[in-house]
Amino acid sequence: MPHSIVNQRPAVVSQEHPFNSIPPIVIVLAGAVFAIEAVFSLADAGVLGGRAGIGWRVAAFQDYGFSPGVWELVAERGIWAREYLSRFVTYAFVHHDFTSAIFGGAMLLALGKFVGDLFHWAAVAAVALGSCVGGAAVFGAMAPGNPPLLGAYPMVYGMIGAFTYITWFRLGQLGQNQLQAFRLIGFLLGLQLVFGLLFGGGLTWIADLSGFLVGLFIAPFVAPGGWASFLRRMRQR
Repeated sequence: MPHSIVNQRPAVVSQEHPFNSIPPIVIVLAGAVFAIEAVFSLADAGVLGGRAGIGWRVAAFQDYGFSPGVWELVAERGIWAREYLSRFVTYAFVHHDFTSAIFGGAMLLALGKFVGDLFHWAAVAAVALGSCVGGAAVFGAMAPGNPPLLGAYPMVYGMIGAFTYITWFRLGQLGQNQLQAFRLIGFLLGLQLVFGLLFGGGLTWIADLSGFLVGLFIAPFVAPGGWASFLRRMRQR
């Protein structure tokens, strides 16, 4: 009989390097964020690439960012070229600045570790990449004419969606109020709204919220025990 998510317990971590407890897929994703940002930061400082290196970050915005125009080419005109499809993922590894990249990569590591304590590495990958693609698709469809979408945050919010599902399931097992599971996403979206009102901001929250919803949707299918376990427990309530 498959085990349900609520019966899983994090493995006992030996006294080894802390990265040993983080799923390899999360280390790869976050490592790519950090490595790419390191190249751009060094180029901005003139250490790499000389004068040409100063423009590498802006060139990456144009070559790897996801713009609503890409969505129009793919979804409306049916141009399924690899250079356009790849942007549904590549945008997540290019950031506006050093702070955004470091913060996004750190959140990805932290949330990915928590989700990875319970989910198989392939399930973590499904949540991360699914939310990345889903966030870009909804952003492209709902935010025409906006600047390119950049950064790992839709992927991070997808991890928050999986985290919310885990918390929701555990609260249900304990007979507690399951709405408490949504406190984290409520706090983050509220904080994002306040910053947007104070300092201005675009519509990237659409991609973030979409990433969260995609992660929340995918989680029951890829959690230990899968969808069958989810339905069985829902019928028992």
